[in-house]
Amino acid sequence: MPKQPILAHRSGACFGTAMRKASRRVTQLYDDALGPCGLRSTQYAIFAELTYRDATPPTLAELAAALVMDRSSVGHNLRPLERDGYVALQAGDTDRRQRRVALTPLGQAKFREAQRLWQTAQDKFVGIYGEAASEQLRTALLSVAYDERLGTYSEGDRA
Repeated sequence: MPKQPILAHRSGACFGTAMRKASRRVTQLYDDALGPCGLRSTQYAIFAELTYRDATPPTLAELAAALVMDRSSVGHNLRPLERDGYVALQAGDTDRRQRRVALTPLGQAKFREAQRLWQTAQDKFVGIYGEAASEQLRTALLSVAYDERLGTYSEGDRA
């Protein structure tokens, strides 16, 4: 394990700071692995979410909730994917203003290409931390990600 830097002002005690540092490091690992196919890890996550859902394409709001992102960030990440023909935005069945996001056949092919590259990053991470610890970490992180008791700062600020 590399030597940890001296942490001024006890910033190392902050869960948010530690989480963001770890997130940036792991994101770099996956972004580097996915680089040859032209996707970033956030775009890969969108592809995965669209692939492993039921038959009904999610709305933008549903996709944002599943990814724990705000709708504008999802929209920002979808624009180049739509431009390149990987995803299609479809009008909702009952509300024409509602948009559903679907992976196109070209997007499905891109996802299959990206999966092989993603697997190299996944294998590297598990190789370093071990299968049991990696799974425990993933489970803990998903527990935090979907714990609505945490809310958001802006929600708590309004109360």
